[in-house]
Amino acid sequence: MPSRHFRFGRSTDAAVPLVWAHSEYVKLHRSVADGRVFDLVEPVHDRYVRHKGERKTIEVWKFNRQVQMVEAGTILRIQANSPFLLHWTKDNWQHSTDTPSRTTAMGIDCADIAVPNSTISLQFTFLWMNEDRWEGKDYNVQVRPPSQRRCRVPL
Repeated sequence: MPSRHFRFGRSTDAAVPLVWAHSEYVKLHRSVADGRVFDLVEPVHDRYVRHKGERKTIEVWKFNRQVQMVEAGTILRIQANSPFLLHWTKDNWQHSTDTPSRTTAMGIDCADIAVPNSTISLQFTFLWMNEDRWEGKDYNVQVRPPSQRRCRVPL
């Protein structure tokens, strides 16, 4: 019946929404019987329900996006395209910390600094591991007090 868009030997796709709705109904019954959500993804539930509000804000610094200021209490993530040792200080080089980068699954190397809850200046430089070479330049990021106002995007 071509006039009704039925073609011999081809799907009409009419049953696909019904199959989906039926599978959701079966999952609902299974969830009720088990007393828990059947297809719950545990890592997602942990992140957005169990640990809600515990995640810290991450500010990313990279060579093509050199942030000048971060908020106290956040994490400053330093990214580069090759392995490095991050040599950094929060007291104008009176004391320093060395943080080795880690390589992500996407081939990006990064190191995190937990930004203190005080208004200071962070300074850092790089030791490039593959070349055993220092960057030869210090980078500076100011730390500002935490914001009291939180912006929420309406859903």
